[in-house]
Amino acid sequence: MSASAAIQPDIAVLLPCYNEAATIGQVVRDFRNALPDARVYVYDNNSTDGTALTAMLAGATVVRERRQGKGHVVRRMFCDIDADIYIMADGDGTYGPADAEELVRTLITERADMVVGTRRGVHDDAGRNGHAFGNRLFNSLYRLLFGNDFTDILSGYRAFSRRYVKSFPAVSGGFEIETEMSVHASRLKLPVCEIELDYGRRPEGSHSKLSTFKDGFKILWMFAMLMKETRPFAFFGLISAALMGLSLGFMMPVLFEFFTTGFVARVPTWILAVTLMLTSFLSFTAALILDSVARSRAEQLRIHYLTLPSLSQLSAPPKVQTTQPKRAPKTKSDTSRAA
Repeated sequence: MSASAAIQPDIAVLLPCYNEAATIGQVVRDFRNALPDARVYVYDNNSTDGTALTAMLAGATVVRERRQGKGHVVRRMFCDIDADIYIMADGDGTYGPADAEELVRTLITERADMVVGTRRGVHDDAGRNGHAFGNRLFNSLYRLLFGNDFTDILSGYRAFSRRYVKSFPAVSGGFEIETEMSVHASRLKLPVCEIELDYGRRPEGSHSKLSTFKDGFKILWMFAMLMKETRPFAFFGLISAALMGLSLGFMMPVLFEFFTTGFVARVPTWILAVTLMLTSFLSFTAALILDSVARSRAEQLRIHYLTLPSLSQLSAPPKVQTTQPKRAPKTKSDTSRAA
């Protein structure tokens, strides 16, 4: 091998699926054509329509995950599979496998840990206005709470480095897993990129598994939990400020009455106001303590992340070992000539 040759990355394509028999076969074949050297894995999440068999016949390695929910599937995939680069997409055919090469190229050239394929035309997703409104709401809320790293946090088409995958403590169970992925990158300040890609409609016979209200509530709940875990000072500080405002609202009329008449006629109201004020102080104290704990946890995650191999070695030339030529052993005649 010449010194200018590049190391070929080991790529794994991960496709979580639930009842996608109508599309998964073509999706697997298209990914195998787009990335001939990649391994394609389909994780079947209790499908009942022959998804696993269709994927297997198309050439994918099929694994079954019994816990229902995309979050459980992603956690299992990240745990089971070792690769240099991971491509994750859906099995419904809405993401173009031909764009996978661009995701890989961007991941390597930018030396990023995650590349998100933002969805062009996502607001036309099967004509569902609820999905379009939810996407705008969640993206705006994310930028408000966690920063401006992403413009489409719910995209399921992503490329990851090994560093990202093996340092990601997935805890979600459902579609909120994409939100958790984005927060993990923002929390550790990992290098990330976005590229805009076409987003297609589902073909006839394929139906979305995303419930506008049920899964939307789960995503909102995940926002709250992730804010509590990653930004506890802001989370509990807001609670403290709300309790203090409520306490002052109850307290001011009682104080006004006391300074006017010298009496406290509404004793229960005064007790409630003082209780709320004390709770506000406790919440602020918890905010200070938990903020230090969160910083320590982020530092530990960052240190673990730094112990994993970086993506830069994929484009680096291999080391060429040079060896010194061995000298022939001296003979008796050589020794006598030297004498």
